[in-house]
Amino acid sequence: WVSSLSMGMVFFCSPIVSIFTDMFGCRKVAVIGAAVGLAGLLSSSFVSTIEPLYFTYGVLFACGCSFAYQPSLVILGHYFKKRLGLVNGIVTAGSSLFTVSLPFLLRVLIDSVGLYNTLRVLCILMFVLFLAGFTYKPLVSNTKDKEGGKKGKFRFPSEKKICNFSVFKVLSYRIWAFGIPAALFGYFVPYVHLMKHVKDRFGDSVPEEVLLLCLGITSGVGRLIFGRVADYIAGAKKVYLQVASFFFIGLMSMMIPLCHVFGGLIAVCLFMGLFDGCFICIMAPIAFELVGAQDVSQAIGFLLGLMSIPMTVGPPIAGLLRDHLGTYDVAFYLAGVPPLIGGAILCVIPWVHERQKLKEKAKSADGETTEKMLENESTLVLDTTEKPDKEMESVL
Repeated sequence: WVSSLSMGMVFFCSPIVSIFTDMFGCRKVAVIGAAVGLAGLLSSSFVSTIEPLYFTYGVLFACGCSFAYQPSLVILGHYFKKRLGLVNGIVTAGSSLFTVSLPFLLRVLIDSVGLYNTLRVLCILMFVLFLAGFTYKPLVSNTKDKEGGKKGKFRFPSEKKICNFSVFKVLSYRIWAFGIPAALFGYFVPYVHLMKHVKDRFGDSVPEEVLLLCLGITSGVGRLIFGRVADYIAGAKKVYLQVASFFFIGLMSMMIPLCHVFGGLIAVCLFMGLFDGCFICIMAPIAFELVGAQDVSQAIGFLLGLMSIPMTVGPPIAGLLRDHLGTYDVAFYLAGVPPLIGGAILCVIPWVHERQKLKEKAKSADGETTEKMLENESTLVLDTTEKPDKEMESVL
């Protein structure tokens, strides 16, 4: 529950993080978030019972990570437009690198220096994140500049600026923001319970860390490949990449119980990691396409906040099924269903988005025609008034 609470809090805080990002900018939010995460991780290394970890690691450390994570996605849109997908792939591939290396490093550290000293060593990474936050220099004007008017002055923004619920007026975004959480009820079940399933089925005779290695490597490769591919797909049609990723991840989840050979599980993890990278790297580019650069911070924030519910609830439900049935087979079969349903929901987004664009163009065209008609009427009125004046002048 400590790790599940930590994972859920990272995403649950995202709507709040988006508000602070719009108010104070990416740099301040990222730096303060890294500092809070560092304090939470360091304080976790001094507790002797599990109860304080619910706060120090599950809440404080997770909230700090949330405040440091989201600005790293938003800041990319300030600098890159044409290659935004590739840039997101490169940046998010860093997490895959640590997914590959950290399990082995953590095992060595815990065996040699113990759990609490391992947490203190990991504080070095949080300090690096703290320093990296100072490099964020936004180029798009934020709420602070608009409300304050002049640099150095700040007025508290209006309620509409604090909670920008106008993003939910975009129908394509609404479908996207509720379709992805629907898919995630089963998405993270394999990542949480796969190691325990391997021990139940194969015992200690197989190296289960190899599966994490496969997931991490192919996830990084997938982020680089599909991030580049997304740059060649116009507009909201990038969503089809997420549809494909949900379809294959759901299918791979259902295939886990069918693998009675460890090599089969390796193949499943290779495909699962590849399409996990696809899902992660194109999240920000899709948000930019659906709502635009000005509203993307809160659009991502609301989405990640909605994602926190299935991410926190899904794995414990799978654990309850295992406790009652004595096996993970049914849990993995059921975990494959929500990604398939979520992918089917997302299929309608490109069509809806195109219709919205056509309506906006029609409205703008109607506005232009009415303006031209008013201009023509005004010129006709001027002409009719000017003609009698000229005739009177000629008579005189």
